Order: sequence, then C-alpha cells, then structure tokens
Amino acid sequence: MENIFPNHTTDVRDIRKLFRNYAYPAMLNMIVLSLYNIVDRIFIGQGAGALAICGLALTLPCISLLGTIGTLTGVGGAARISAAISLRNPRLACKILGNAIFLNFILSLLLILFSLYYLDEILYAFGGSEHTIPYARKYLTILIPGSLLTNLNFTFCNSIRAAGSSRQSMVIILTGVIANILLDPIFIFGFRLGIEGAAIATVLSMCISSLLLLLHFHSPRSSLRLQFNCLIPEPLILLNIIGIGMAAFIMNITTGMVNIIMNRYLENYGGDYAIGAYGIISSYSIQISMLLMGICQGMQPILSYNYATGKQKLVAHTLRTAIYTGSLIACIGFILGEGLAPWLVKAFTTDPTLLKISENGLRLTFLAMPLIGFQIIVTSYFQSVRQAPKAIIMNISRQFVFLIPALGLFSNHWGLNGIWLAIPFADLMATIIAIFFYWKQKSVSIISNSVNRIH
Repeated sequence: MENIFPNHTTDVRDIRKLFRNYAYPAMLNMIVLSLYNIVDRIFIGQGAGALAICGLALTLPCISLLGTIGTLTGVGGAARISAAISLRNPRLACKILGNAIFLNFILSLLLILFSLYYLDEILYAFGGSEHTIPYARKYLTILIPGSLLTNLNFTFCNSIRAAGSSRQSMVIILTGVIANILLDPIFIFGFRLGIEGAAIATVLSMCISSLLLLLHFHSPRSSLRLQFNCLIPEPLILLNIIGIGMAAFIMNITTGMVNIIMNRYLENYGGDYAIGAYGIISSYSIQISMLLMGICQGMQPILSYNYATGKQKLVAHTLRTAIYTGSLIACIGFILGEGLAPWLVKAFTTDPTLLKISENGLRLTFLAMPLIGFQIIVTSYFQSVRQAPKAIIMNISRQFVFLIPALGLFSNHWGLNGIWLAIPFADLMATIIAIFFYWKQKSVSIISNSVNRIH
C-alpha cells in the first residue's frame, strides 16, 4: 500500500495538492450525504402541503440523534483504519472495519427499538402537535429502521476515504441520491403515498448505496477488504473506536438536544409553521455546514500526520488554507442566504404564511454566517492535534452556554425573531472563544519554536 504522505512532503506546494485531493472529494461527499433529507423536504413541501413539511421538520432532532451512531463508528473507525493502512497492516484494517460494523449494528438496533416503542412520546417532547405528529409518525415509522443503513453507509464511506478511495465513496453516495430523486416522485405522486412514499424512496436509495459500498470492499480497486471473520468483536479495537469517535459523538448529541429545545421554543412562539420554517432554513444551513465539515475531514489526516512528525510549519499552512477556504464558503453562503431568501424558500413551499416566516428566519439566522467557517475549522483543528477537550468545550459553549440561554432571553423580548437572532449570537460568541484558543495555541507554538532555535 502506498504511503499517502510521502517523505518529501516538506513544502506548501505538497500541502496544497494534498488538501485539494482530500478536502474537495470530502466536501462533495458530505454535500451528497445531506441531500437525502433535503430532496424529501422539497418533494413533500410541493406535493403534500405546508403541514406535511412542518411534520417533516419535526423529525430533524430524531434523525440527528439516530445519526450519532454512524458518527461514532465512522469517525473512530476511519482514524484507526488510516493508521493501520499507514503501517501496511491490511489484516488489522479489516478487523477495525468489521468491529466498527459490529458496533454500529448493535447500537443502531438498540436505538431503533427504543425510538419505535416511544415514538409518539418522543414527537410530543420534540414540540409536535396533533396537526404535525401524524405526518412525522408516518415518515419516521419507515425511516427509523432505515437509519441502520444510514449509519452503516456513513461508516462505510469514512472507511473507504481512510483507505484512499474518496472519489469512489462520493460516486456511490451520489448514485444513491440520484436514485432518491428518481424514486421520490414515483412513490409520492405515482403511487400516491405522500410522506410515506418519501420515506420508502429514501430507504430504498440507502439500500442501493449500501449494496454498492459493500461491493466496493471486494473490488480490485479497494485496498480495504471486508471478510466475515473480521466481524468478530475484539474489546480493545471496540474501545479504540469509541475513544476516538467520542468527541464527534458528543458534538452530534449536543446538536440533537439543542434541536429539541429549539423546536419547543419555536412551537411556543410561532406554532407548527415556525418549526416548518426552521426545517427549511436548516436545509440551507446544513449545506454550508456539510461543506465545512468536508474541509475538516480533508484536512484532518494532513494535520494529524504533520503534527505527529513535528512539522509545525506545514501544520500552520494547512490550517490557514482550511480557514481561508472555509471562510470563503461561509461568506458565499451568507450572500446567497441574504440576497436570495425569497427564491430559496420557494423551492420547498408555496404557502404564503410559511414563505413569510421562512424568509424572515433565513435572513436573521444567517447574519453571523461569515464567522462559522473559522469557528468550525478551528474546532476540528484541535480534534486533529489531539486536543479534543478544547474542541468539545467550544462546541458545548456554543450550544449550551450561549444558544440555550439566548433562546430564553431573546424570545422573551422579541418573540419568534428573538429565536432566530439567538443563532447568530451564539455563533458570534463561539467564534470569539475559537479566536482565543487559536491565538493562545499560536502563541505557544511561536515560543516553542523560538526555544528550539536557541537550543
């Protein structure tokens, strides 16, 4: 197996090339993954009406929490697989993949059974009403079992990228999305199944992606193999996967919990339509976040390698490149969100009330969008250089220290507008903390380099 980081990687030209090779496919891959639910929302909003899309928006916290298992095993497994491949140990890489699949299956199954059993109670806790819960129930009854495939696909994709096959992973997931786009109108309109048809189309497209991903592991192009005996659990490998993936898992859990709290405030101050508007707004903000997460996934192996080998100059250049790229994307997202708000929301609904609420919410929530590029990249940087506690602090601070109190305070003063404004406020405060940690880390690096030159 070829070393993805050749020994001559000593200047910024090599770093730029590596960044392009890793970050760009990862960005496209993350965008493609996020399109599944967005495609459903567009077809449901246009075909089943405003209340249907409000019911679909109600499912966002549930989908987010179900996806935490895929994040845990995908991030933790990929990191260990990458290390095993670098050590030219394909057998170990196979064992790690098998254990990640085993852990994913067991945890997903437990969460699926719990979610189905308490589904109505969960939906009421998430801010549902008698008008929206029937739609959400129809969708989730089908999609919750399908989350097993979603989590497995995330683990598969991360593992394939870790083995150096980012493009293959992206092509396979894109095939699934195209299948979803084709199947949605067939099941929603052709078979007249409405929101249930959207869920069926999504699960079927996930099945297609899963099959293609499994076939990839047995193709000649794959340096990572999947064998049945590798599925036997090994406690040490399982603990390593959990330990590495825990930071990302906690971040996703906090995001899901905050979405629940957000829904409660939206229901109290804006009703079902406010929750529906948040679903539409999230469809666009998630796209930007996914692009930024793609940058993070692309830079992480480069940062980790150069940090471990003591190449601080290349670490700094990689980080700067990622920050510049992420900030540019965030600024473009801000311009589009503020300038094209009326046209963007019309893709999801024609209801005048929902249009008005969504347009206003989109413009207010996007006020601090130019800042999130720096915030997310720096958070990921600390994960990559083995300073996960700082990354967790920054994420939890945004969610629990700033956002949740701001939701209560701002909504009391400005109602629904206050809820929208709480989001950019939390982003602003989180960015200030990220700047502080970044400045402190940079200062330590400068002092360390000066000492090394003296000695």
